Amino acid sequence: MEIIINEKKFKASPGETILEVAEKNGIKIPTLCHHPDVTIKESCRLCVVETKEGFLPACSTKVKEGMEIKTDTLETKSLRKTNLELLFSQHQEECFDCIWNQNCRMLDLAREYEVEINRFQDRKDHYPVYRFGSSLEFDSTKCIDCRNCIEVCQNQGVGFLEVRGRGHLMEILPSKKRDKDCIYCGQCILHCPAGAFEAVGEFEKIEDPFQKKDKTVVFQIAPAVRASIGEEFGLPYSASIMGKLVAALKELGGDKVFDVPVGADFTTVEEAKELLERIEKDNLPLFTSCCPAWVSFVEFYYPEFIPRLTSVRSPHIILGGLTKTIFARQKGISPEDVYVVSVMPCVAKKEEIEKEELQIEGVKPVDYVMTTREVGRLFKRHRLDFEKIKEEEIDHPFGEASSAGVAYGTSGGVMQSAIFNLTGQKPEFKEVKEGVREAKVRYREKELKLAVVHGLLNAKEVLEEMKENPRKYDYVEVMACHGGCIGGGGQPVPSCKKVIEERKKALCKASGKKEDFKPGENPGVKKVYAELLNSKEEISKLCHTSYKKRGKSPINKNK
Repeated sequence: MEIIINEKKFKASPGETILEVAEKNGIKIPTLCHHPDVTIKESCRLCVVETKEGFLPACSTKVKEGMEIKTDTLETKSLRKTNLELLFSQHQEECFDCIWNQNCRMLDLAREYEVEINRFQDRKDHYPVYRFGSSLEFDSTKCIDCRNCIEVCQNQGVGFLEVRGRGHLMEILPSKKRDKDCIYCGQCILHCPAGAFEAVGEFEKIEDPFQKKDKTVVFQIAPAVRASIGEEFGLPYSASIMGKLVAALKELGGDKVFDVPVGADFTTVEEAKELLERIEKDNLPLFTSCCPAWVSFVEFYYPEFIPRLTSVRSPHIILGGLTKTIFARQKGISPEDVYVVSVMPCVAKKEEIEKEELQIEGVKPVDYVMTTREVGRLFKRHRLDFEKIKEEEIDHPFGEASSAGVAYGTSGGVMQSAIFNLTGQKPEFKEVKEGVREAKVRYREKELKLAVVHGLLNAKEVLEEMKENPRKYDYVEVMACHGGCIGGGGQPVPSCKKVIEERKKALCKASGKKEDFKPGENPGVKKVYAELLNSKEEISKLCHTSYKKRGKSPINKNK
């Protein structure tokens, strides 16, 4: 069919919206609440266009044969300006520590439409700020009621965020129900256009690690970060940026920078061992536990599956433990004098490091977690020219990582690594639905049924199926976020499935440059096991943990 936009003819397909046709043809229509990964809600009304049928939202209006549309009339500009002024009346401006700082659509549109930001009195200035555990904050004074957070929380099978009231009395708030709790995945952060959600300490505490003048400050970088940090500086998707990241952290005062994929190799070795033990004892299935949001989900919503979680610690926790014990001893430093900072694509890691079960003789393996966004903001604050900074080599106290260790940054990486280490095979997974892949692999006389899952709603469906059929799968990897860590709640914004796919390509390219040996055959890993990690007690202390059923976490509320 043909439609007319601004007096020009364009081809369109049945079912397409005005916004889709406009975007496809390079015609700009402003949006705010629109996100490609959530349903259309028409809440901001900034995409209003003029048609013969009246003023309609472009995001939801389907095109018709011969439809005539005007996107930039005086009337549409006036309506958008008024809508923006009303949106600002329910959005407290706190631009300096907002995740959209320097990339804010609201401010860009305010400038374009010459909006008087304070035309209407702020109606939410008395609304509270909620804190969920050690990971997440929700400042409801900034909320513009788009309800994207409600949808993504439901899409995670959680439904912790709820709506109260209607119209101008609408309010988003955490559920008081005892059977609802946050699992700290941070997807609400990525889908909020107004910066109402952020990680705890983001960005107020990003200078803290560099104030530890009396300590040896060690940064450790997760695999997914190298594929996304460049987005903060407008650089192409690439994982070859690692040397710049290392150099920048050291220039700001970091003493050492380690690579979390090395910790992933230790995780793989221990998880493959546990899988073998469970096979021999016919004690399957086994679930991965690298993702702390997934672990929180099981501990709260499905505690009956806790015995199925592998006891192996996540890679950054293992590496932090090795740093505070083996590395510290080698350098003649007390564990208390080493300050470990994990640079993560994940906000749930902020909650993870507070778990008492992970402490080693009363010492936390990791002291602080910084998101990819926080590190990007840190470099900008110090006016580092990230594109031009001279690269430096990462430090390798425990050897270099395998390609399998780098692959932990994407969904399927943990599973592939453990199976490869155990059997020498790389399973071919087949997608059975979006977010769920299956494979089978033979080991000795047994056929292992494998599943890789991302997105907790998918995980919930798998768990419900396994209640009825406990041996549907023998080994299951679950990551809370779409695409795995690469789509984590600590990653740069904007973030959507298309962006995540580009990050994944960049990370896979980096993984392909590493030597493709089994993690258990990694020379550095073998040396640590042979010389330093050579007793069951030491391995248990540094590489394993336990889990427990937990109740609803307290919700802290500040006016």
